[in-house]
Amino acid sequence: MKKRFLSGLLTGILCTVLIGSVVLLGFDRLGSGNGTSGAISEQTGKTEQTSEGLAADQEAAVFDKKLTYIKSIINKYYLGEVTEEEFDTGILKGLLEALEDPYSCYYTAEEYAALMESSDGVYCGIGSLVSQNASTGVITIVKPFVDGPAYKAGMLPGDIIYKVNDTEVTGTDLSTVVSQMKGEKGTNVTVTVVREGEDDPLDLVITRDEIEVPTVEYEMLDNNIGYIYIMEFDKVTVSQFKSAIDELTKQGMQGLVVDLRDNPGGLYDSAVAMLDRMLPEGLVVYTETKDGTRDEEYSDDKESFDLPLAVLINGNSASASEIFAGAIQDYGIGTLVGTQSFGKGIVQSVIPLYDGSAVKITVSKYYTPNGRSIHQTGITPDVEVELEEGLSKQVVITHEEDNQLQKAVEVLLDQIKQ
Repeated sequence: MKKRFLSGLLTGILCTVLIGSVVLLGFDRLGSGNGTSGAISEQTGKTEQTSEGLAADQEAAVFDKKLTYIKSIINKYYLGEVTEEEFDTGILKGLLEALEDPYSCYYTAEEYAALMESSDGVYCGIGSLVSQNASTGVITIVKPFVDGPAYKAGMLPGDIIYKVNDTEVTGTDLSTVVSQMKGEKGTNVTVTVVREGEDDPLDLVITRDEIEVPTVEYEMLDNNIGYIYIMEFDKVTVSQFKSAIDELTKQGMQGLVVDLRDNPGGLYDSAVAMLDRMLPEGLVVYTETKDGTRDEEYSDDKESFDLPLAVLINGNSASASEIFAGAIQDYGIGTLVGTQSFGKGIVQSVIPLYDGSAVKITVSKYYTPNGRSIHQTGITPDVEVELEEGLSKQVVITHEEDNQLQKAVEVLLDQIKQ
């Protein structure tokens, strides 16, 4: 379906993105020997150690000695108990934290399994959409799923997650925190939240349950305006999205609103496949690595959307949502309505390791078809409309009181009349 122009990195890709978490199916194990640097003499067949290699060996020896000594200090004086596995995990997590990149981290085997589970659209957890401020590390509840465990426990949009089971989580990788809130069906997790208007943090005891993420919801509004809400870009979202368009078309749709508000992103490949259904033939998105390697994704000429189109975005529309909205805006086939998007224009690769753990690392920037990088700036809507005060704190907003949606419908009706 796609014409892929790959000239390097971004590797054998199963593209599981947070937007862009591109999952690599394998990895090259570099330096599989003893790590020394050297050259083989043709005359003697012996290794001639270079000065750089000797220096590297000396630094490694000093580091190993320091590490062993610090461990001995901890074992002798630290009041608590630390296992060797906890030591190793802490070291590996610290290695990625040294990058000072909020999107790069190390996953234990359990954390990685939870990450992969969430992209399938079904998991056991608390049932809530969350987001993280890249600058402050603060994690906020965007929306608890109606009738889900978090909703039943009294969680509200805007609640700040302070602790999970008495462990502070601010600044911790979002996927790791999400995995901590997941667990076996019927078990409890205590999520401590900070809520506006409350003097003290609130402890919410939430009973985990099986969650089927409602990634796509659709309906026909008045005046034959179709409405599709996309919560995340998961594996199941592509077929659900295409089915929604087909069903609304059968019902006589004359215009369409695609709602990406509060959509944190998801799978890179899913966003590209959904845009292939919407765009004419041409460039959809491209990425560039730090060495200039460029990877382009194209839509074919088999399908495109030719009815009036509006796309709703807000400050929580991020990553894959911005890929979708940015391409629609660049091609001029739809009107973006709402507020400035989040501004996450970088791609992370998730690289599985041999023991079931994984490393997530930022590997490239992505650009809209017109060459725009929206990282840390976001996408400006064509029609800017703030959600009316007070509505953002409601778990459920009716279509009638949703002024942003009503503006999008108004834009479409004006186009239909022309």
